[in-house]
Amino acid sequence: MQKLIKTPQHLLNEKGQLSNPGYATKLHWQYSRNMVKSPKVFLKEWDYYLIYNQDYAIALTIADNGYLGVASASVLEWDSKFQVTKSKTMPFTMGKLNMPPTSEIGDVKVKNKQVKMNFLVDDRRKLEVCFDDYHERRPLKGHIYLHNHLEMDSMVIATPFHNNKRAFYYNQKITCMPAHGEITLGDKTYAFDPEDSFGILDWGRGVWTYKNTWYWGSASGKLGKDVFGFNIGYGFGDTSHATENMLFFNHKAHKLEHINFHIPDDYLKPWKFSSSDGRFEMDFMPILDRADHINALLIETNQHQVFGRYSGTAILDDGTKIELNDFLGFAEKVSNRW
Repeated sequence: MQKLIKTPQHLLNEKGQLSNPGYATKLHWQYSRNMVKSPKVFLKEWDYYLIYNQDYAIALTIADNGYLGVASASVLEWDSKFQVTKSKTMPFTMGKLNMPPTSEIGDVKVKNKQVKMNFLVDDRRKLEVCFDDYHERRPLKGHIYLHNHLEMDSMVIATPFHNNKRAFYYNQKITCMPAHGEITLGDKTYAFDPEDSFGILDWGRGVWTYKNTWYWGSASGKLGKDVFGFNIGYGFGDTSHATENMLFFNHKAHKLEHINFHIPDDYLKPWKFSSSDGRFEMDFMPILDRADHINALLIETNQHQVFGRYSGTAILDDGTKIELNDFLGFAEKVSNRW
């Protein structure tokens, strides 16, 4: 039985344990670093933005993972299959990045000799990046605005872990944010227009177990005059209280149950998605695999974020059937030891 949270409350109790697992469409749980009882070296706080249209995408990340901070930027092009990701790591940040306790207010800023990256939040979100010597000695720079009104529903989930009572996963995914602005890579410009460009936010705070694998997929776009998107995924903690599977039609949430990713051995071959309630049945044709594998003794990450096109059916809460045909989005499998 999935548990819907409707009222504001503390995320953690006095013992540092998740007080009330479940899901919501707003940030009802109140997070505070001071309530975390696990060693702060294991605390992970991150903001990840993906902005894309039918031609290309920009991804920007700022994360404070306790013993390692990261500022990262990716550029991806669908037709040419061009992709590049560059990251600046900062050892033992341990909260020094001052990540806000909510996604609704507060700024995130990183500045050093190589990169300046700002995520600024007021009545809209402004993402700024200036990355020197980003690719072939060319800088990456520019800014993007995302329009995100508080009345828009989002996917919010708080789940515990079976084998560690002080571990928790608190996550918000916002889809379908109209985007405008431009990023330049040398003399090439990546321009975004709110008529066909959308942003996705993955905002999270939590203490994880050492070894984990997650599955995540998302898409945002237009179907005629309507705005449609979804968030699907599993793998983090005990999902008996809630899943993170939601459809968004004109920014209103429609909750789904469990979804399975059927992934081939070759990530660039067609995938399938099936659901326990029959409300999300999709084929997925990959375009590009943003893969990364790092193995450094005690730390390992193996990532496959695959961009492609969804075709199939999704059913809203009132039974309305949404037909998708080559709807651009992504799906990923990520395994970590850290």
